Amino acid sequence: MSKKSQEILELYKSKVMPTYSPSVVLASGKGVTVRDVDGMTYYDFTSGIGVNNVGYCHKKVVQAVQDQAAAMLHCSNLYVNTPATLLASKLVEISGLGGKAFFCNSGAEANEAAIKLARKWGSANGGRYEVVTMRQGFHGRTLATVAATAQAWCQEGYDPLPVGFAYADYNDLESVKAAVNDKTVAIMLEAVQGEGGVTPATDEFMKGVRALCDEKNLLMIVDEVQAGMGRTGTWFAWQGYDVKPDLFTCAKALGGGLPMGALISNAKLADVFTASAHASTFGGNPVAAAAGLAVIDVIESEKLLENATKVGNLLKEALQGFVDQYDQLLAVRGKGLMLGLVVDGDAKEVVDAFKAQGLLALTAGKNVVRFLPPLTLAESDLEDPIDMISDALDCTFGK
Repeated sequence: MSKKSQEILELYKSKVMPTYSPSVVLASGKGVTVRDVDGMTYYDFTSGIGVNNVGYCHKKVVQAVQDQAAAMLHCSNLYVNTPATLLASKLVEISGLGGKAFFCNSGAEANEAAIKLARKWGSANGGRYEVVTMRQGFHGRTLATVAATAQAWCQEGYDPLPVGFAYADYNDLESVKAAVNDKTVAIMLEAVQGEGGVTPATDEFMKGVRALCDEKNLLMIVDEVQAGMGRTGTWFAWQGYDVKPDLFTCAKALGGGLPMGALISNAKLADVFTASAHASTFGGNPVAAAAGLAVIDVIESEKLLENATKVGNLLKEALQGFVDQYDQLLAVRGKGLMLGLVVDGDAKEVVDAFKAQGLLALTAGKNVVRFLPPLTLAESDLEDPIDMISDALDCTFGK
């Protein structure tokens, strides 16, 4: 590590609260790679934790941001701005739900909005307020979304947490049924659990939850913060199942690198939020919305949904080859370019070995390595990263 990197890291540690433990100082990114201040280039298979779905500094996104920034950086929601209006229309269109959108700044805020809307609807439908969420799920870091996240590591030290949540086992419909009672207003889940281990829902589970919601007059909420915007080969992961939620959330990749979150409803719930019922000062910021429109344009024009499926299958096959080779690797799972490599041991050790070779990846829980490369990753881009993975696994586990 150079003196420059060391100085920046030391300043970071002295001035920024230690909620993360970074060891690399990044300076720039282009496409599927990033470069640190020392000039070291990495393949980024994190996409900024699922944000840079169309790669770093895509020219259409950069141009859209520059043009809108020159015209208007911010517009109060007391007035209408065109980019946010067009983005809302596009999200409703590609979702096929026929409802409306609410804009905010992040995935946690989008999930908070979904919970509030569900309670608002429930208060007029029997006074119900409780939301059933899944163990090993993840929904954000606000107090309400921490309470919705049924994982002890996320909740420790924040008691008393907000009430109104019950927990069930993922991919276990009987467990969900057992958690439903006369206070239940909604069932909230990820179609692919991200932080919880890159675990897709089964087709039977998704259909079973939808049927249960229909039977009990509950709302089905799908958290698409990490899996959405094309990552699994469809615009939203729930579209890979023969179901439609009542509400879903998205964020991360939506803004192309700028803070942007959204809650999208079906027609039934489109007008539950009325004037002053909920708000977000920066929600629908015109620059972020312009970036979001550019992201959708890139995904459509470059056929990145199809690419996520095609290249994701190739990467999954390569990872399966390593599973077959090493006893310490137990499985590969996921959809599209949202993949998890299950390790018999500490996944962080493997992630660190990848970084040493020039590949950035993530953990998902203690024993899963998570891959979230940009959807622009081409088949021709795979050779070097796969070689890096091979070398890192050889160094870690031996042949």
